[in-house]
Amino acid sequence: MGIKKGIRFITLKSVGSYINILSYVRPQKAVELSYALFSQPRIGRLQKENLPKILKNTETETFHHNEHHFQTYIWKGNETKILLVHGWESNAARWKKTLPHLQKSGSTIIAIDAPAHGQSSGKEFNIPLYAEFINKAVEKYQPTIIIGHSIGGAACVYHQYLFPNTSINKMVILGAPSDLKTLIDNYIAMLSLNTKMFSLLETKFISRFNFKISDFSAQKFASEFNVDGFIAHDTSDKIVSFQEGQKIASNWKNSRFIETKGLGHGMHDDELYEKVIEFLFSEGSKPLSR
Repeated sequence: MGIKKGIRFITLKSVGSYINILSYVRPQKAVELSYALFSQPRIGRLQKENLPKILKNTETETFHHNEHHFQTYIWKGNETKILLVHGWESNAARWKKTLPHLQKSGSTIIAIDAPAHGQSSGKEFNIPLYAEFINKAVEKYQPTIIIGHSIGGAACVYHQYLFPNTSINKMVILGAPSDLKTLIDNYIAMLSLNTKMFSLLETKFISRFNFKISDFSAQKFASEFNVDGFIAHDTSDKIVSFQEGQKIASNWKNSRFIETKGLGHGMHDDELYEKVIEFLFSEGSKPLSR
């Protein structure tokens, strides 16, 4: 274990021990602290005056949604529109390696910054809010294709479940988690939290979002889909386990599952992108307009 990893491990265990003690003496404070650590990204912010090069020469639009605002970036092309949805502690610039492949199709490409990421507002990230952001963008731009990476892929799945009758007819999901319970279990294990903390977090999710942790499952949501799906996951993914991608694909009719090797969680690969393009634009696939 390297020095930095060792320090991080000790810090995580110390934080976990503190939360465990709090769970008995001040349970409300314990759950608020553990939820904040779970939902507040530490990196991924962008400053307008210091944008990555890939985002500088784009048309931008800022949407307002309740007390929030979120940022979109547009690379203009033809009438076919593709919406890109990034993952945790990232931003719209993560699509830098993907863009050249998609632009060969001539499509208009729109990327979104998630809640509390990029130039979007807020301190807290959660999938229900991300799904609302996605829906605002879908209503405005009317994309026929949506591509999501990591937890952005899970947000795309949840959006499709909530809003099944939109312009979208093809979805690409890369390295995405299926079950919220898996994420929570991993988080609890990482901090060595006690069993009391799971029930406290369960109560928090019920009051905050009106669903049980075990009910939030992309595998369950996808069982109701009619859109075409392309799900890819890497066997060496150390951030989101390979089995999570398999779960999403298992109940999704009209979907195909691609197993990759050696790409890790990032999923950037020319061969994979060629398969994505084939799925999206090859003859014999569904027409791209409804």
